[in-house]
Amino acid sequence: MAEYHVENFGCRASRADGEIISAELRHRGLSPASSPARADVIVANTCSVTAQADRTARAFLRKVHRENPSARILVTGCYAQRAPQEVAALPGVHAVIGNSHKALVPSMAEQAIDFLPKPAEQAIDLLPKPAEQAIDFVPLAALLVDDTFAHSELSMPQRSWYPGGQTRPNLKVQDGCGNRCSFCIIPTTRGYSRSLSLEACLESVRTFADAGGTEMVLSGINLGRWGRDLEPQRTLDQLVGEILDQTSLQRLRLSSVEPMDWTPQLLALFRGGSASRLARHAHLPLQSGSDAILRAMHRRYRPWHYAEKLRLIRETMPDAAIGADVMVGFPGETDALFEESFVFIAAQPFTYLHLFPFSARPGTAAWQLAQQNPVAPRVVAERSARLRELIAARNLAFRKSFLDRELPAVTLHAPADEGARALTDNFLQVRLDASLPANQSVRVRISGLEDGGLTGRLAV
Repeated sequence: MAEYHVENFGCRASRADGEIISAELRHRGLSPASSPARADVIVANTCSVTAQADRTARAFLRKVHRENPSARILVTGCYAQRAPQEVAALPGVHAVIGNSHKALVPSMAEQAIDFLPKPAEQAIDLLPKPAEQAIDFVPLAALLVDDTFAHSELSMPQRSWYPGGQTRPNLKVQDGCGNRCSFCIIPTTRGYSRSLSLEACLESVRTFADAGGTEMVLSGINLGRWGRDLEPQRTLDQLVGEILDQTSLQRLRLSSVEPMDWTPQLLALFRGGSASRLARHAHLPLQSGSDAILRAMHRRYRPWHYAEKLRLIRETMPDAAIGADVMVGFPGETDALFEESFVFIAAQPFTYLHLFPFSARPGTAAWQLAQQNPVAPRVVAERSARLRELIAARNLAFRKSFLDRELPAVTLHAPADEGARALTDNFLQVRLDASLPANQSVRVRISGLEDGGLTGRLAV
């Protein structure tokens, strides 16, 4: 039986795509390889949100080709969409399939096992090539990329969830984004906002819950925009409400939701009769606490808007995990503007932060700003260190507040010699003193602290 390996990079939405590709390959009769070195076909599901993401993908592709030169390597995802010819030039790449054609990845992976790479003169190349674009090589890989995104939607095959399988899978219900933030390449690599139908969402949740699944994570590139393109138009709170009303899912977790999409209707669900089935966890992208920087980023809220949303979330969910994405070193971020951002962040009830340095992406409005007014890497590192120190103390205090308390959790996959691990509904990792199978809904009593997490035991 042919074996495959899917390597996922980047955000939850990207991982959700990878999960569907894996499920579809299993559905087609392939089996997962124990490692990339043993796979017949390798799918690299890439990210391109930063230059480092591109470098990480290239390093992986070179490594797997070196270790497994006979494998057919297919590259998809945002890097494949943004720079297909660059990816195609890498040794060993058999096909480059952009997000625009991601739905074709499983069938092409299946075909790749039986057929040698096409010679250069037979390569499929659907990439638009403006006359002025210089081509200094002939790609050896097939290229499937365009800007219509007509073949982008993946759907989970039937009967793909199974007991003992993946815990906490991502259900991607929305793709694409029309916000056009000045630093972001996502509108180019993911296209316009598109929603999975309500019926398809509910069917996926029911299938997972009926197979014994415990927790599912709703994800999207811009999750709060779900339903705006449907007919009739719908909203995220309606989707969440329908999942709670029409499925038996034990716990639903929301991934990143933009601050202005935390509507009164959405917050009301966390106070309603089914609130115990919603994970007490809110992640709101911030990027900066400086009003001037937010304006330069073309973000659609001001710091005071953001702070008010956090106040309402904390009021609604006193024990919730609250996190944010924060970008450090956006062009023009002076010491004074960073200090404004730092003071704002320090005043908010965050329990964790995702910190990352600004990375200029070709084709974005901030690309030119980065040439004109860059922030020195040393300064970015110093500012990031201050934020890491701040949030480490906040996270420690948050974890300490649950000592000798009970929390609902779901058990995770863990090596047999490490004992059971669980994730609480408010996003805390707990190492348990018992051996338990994954995907069990449990209550745990917190007994101690460990690096980045907690220790505990099953509540009596």
